[in-house]
Amino acid sequence: MAFVKDIFEKNFIDYASYVIRDRAIPELEDGLKPVQRRILHTLFTTDDGKFNKVANVVGECMKYHPHGDASIYGALVVLANKELFIDKQGNFGNMYTGDSASAPRYIECRIKPLARDILYSPTVTNYVPSYDGRNKEPVTFPAKLPLVLIMGAEGIAVGMSTKILSHNVKEVIEAEKKCLRGQKFTLYPDFPTGGLCDVSDYQDGLGKIVTRAKLDLTDEKKIVITELPFGSTTETLMNSIEAASKLGRVKISSINDYTSNSANIEIKLPRGVYAKDVVPALYAYTECEQSISCNLLVIKYNMPVRMTVSDVIKYHAENLKKILKKELEAERAEQIEKLHLRTLERIFIEERIYKAIENQKTAEDVDKAVRSGFVKFQKELVHDIKDDDVEHLLKIPIRRISLFDINKNRDEVTAINARIAEIDKLLADLTSYAIATLSALDAKIDKSLKIRHTEIAKFEVFNKKDVIRRDIALRYDDKGNLGTKVSGGSVIMQVSPYDRIFFIRKNGMYSITSETPSKLFVGPDMWACCLGDKESLNKVLFTIIYKDPSNKCAYIKRCRIGGYIMNRDYMIVPEEMEILHIDTRDTFGFTLTYKKGRLKNAPTESFNAAEYAEKGLKAQGVRLNPKEVISIDVSDEALEKAMEKPKDIDSLGQKQLF
Repeated sequence: MAFVKDIFEKNFIDYASYVIRDRAIPELEDGLKPVQRRILHTLFTTDDGKFNKVANVVGECMKYHPHGDASIYGALVVLANKELFIDKQGNFGNMYTGDSASAPRYIECRIKPLARDILYSPTVTNYVPSYDGRNKEPVTFPAKLPLVLIMGAEGIAVGMSTKILSHNVKEVIEAEKKCLRGQKFTLYPDFPTGGLCDVSDYQDGLGKIVTRAKLDLTDEKKIVITELPFGSTTETLMNSIEAASKLGRVKISSINDYTSNSANIEIKLPRGVYAKDVVPALYAYTECEQSISCNLLVIKYNMPVRMTVSDVIKYHAENLKKILKKELEAERAEQIEKLHLRTLERIFIEERIYKAIENQKTAEDVDKAVRSGFVKFQKELVHDIKDDDVEHLLKIPIRRISLFDINKNRDEVTAINARIAEIDKLLADLTSYAIATLSALDAKIDKSLKIRHTEIAKFEVFNKKDVIRRDIALRYDDKGNLGTKVSGGSVIMQVSPYDRIFFIRKNGMYSITSETPSKLFVGPDMWACCLGDKESLNKVLFTIIYKDPSNKCAYIKRCRIGGYIMNRDYMIVPEEMEILHIDTRDTFGFTLTYKKGRLKNAPTESFNAAEYAEKGLKAQGVRLNPKEVISIDVSDEALEKAMEKPKDIDSLGQKQLF
């Protein structure tokens, strides 16, 4: 068993690590998941400037991605709809309506030049063999922008998940430039569907946001949704509105979708209902308002790490300088090698060193003759002659030797030296070069991608209980059924679907429902019911007069109902007691009639309830008199005997319940 347990533990760790690093969580370096990276790598390697069928791209990508064509196709459509790296042609779906893309054989795509500027740099990219060893793929692209913030990401792994919201590309570039200058910066999400966004609790990417649809209220009898909240489509939004309408939470007469290239949902209102009155309910009960929690989890140095937006910007600002330094150093080495070859060619042709190889018989003698010819010109060379240099010189065609232009060679050498000097200058001030690079990338990005779509705003919170109307009749019939769908019976009060209902039976048993019941059997002995939220119940002082069957004496108990568990039965007095009367007035009087003696009339005694102190809910009642009680009278005559006639007290702001 221990052996099997070890196998399971090892395999599960391997599986979890693979899902986290290679499937669900994006890489901080380039902001891409493996399937997205492989798609872009495929587009780079097959790019000829023309559109390719998506089906062909998917087929080529399967050389690198071992998880089937469906996952590649889905990821390619999502990546293309970001419109940052991929040009698309055909129906790639509609982000407003949620319509899916056409089949891959009908649509086409190609890589944008901007993608090469941001991602493609083979000289500084680390490549590894693909899953079958036949090809090579990049570990990560050396991205010059924090794509994880620009594109956003969402994924569920084993034991962790990520939810990264998209940000405006121009604002991200400006934030990174400010970071390089040592200035403060702030970034907030931006979504292609527009809408409104409250970022009060964004917490730099680790909190939550509230998004809302943008509404046109020009016509007070009509509401037009012109922009969608993040995460919704016109279909899901309309379904939520229709569902709320059926439940009576939002009053509408009709809803129509006229969406094409932009959102346009028209809601018509019934007679007597106006737009300003419906808006709070739309935000409270439909997808017109959504709360989205964020979790900026990325793979950093091969490990999952939770970061803030500011941390990502700072990391990429430093990483950009490292990437640019590697590119400059690689270009400098390339320029130096080019200078070395141009110098070799000039000396080889000008000094007629090629003449020395005419009479040589073997390859070794030819190599030796070439090297010997450069001995006296050693000081002019950039570095020592290598085997590759000799091979390069021997491959120069006779035509090029006969047409050699010394002035052209010198111009090339001058240009190379100028570029090397420029590279040295850039290496000396990488920060300025990084800022200039970001500005150049900003200039190449389409203006449509740089426009902010989502408006930052501060919202007034609409609580569901605050905006709902209590316009549903709560009924109680002779059979003991209580609810909004009870037919016949008497109307107890007007309620909303979210109200908690308190009811108490004649035996002293009470309960509080979690929501307004549609039809609940409470029994034919219900004494009364009212709203059951804690605020309402705490205002009610219950006075219970009951009789103990063992000694026939009457007791009084005054208490309030505090803590409780919903949908559970409680007793307001000790079990097996006989309830004589329940009242919710702070002050009232009552008269008890005791058992009469052999020769006497039945004695009576009047009491003032206000004279008895309020106690806890679990406390015992106070005995009123040791005599055996026959009956209780709370009529007006009985009240007058005990005190002045009191005013009716509406403890719950409703009709007197008892």
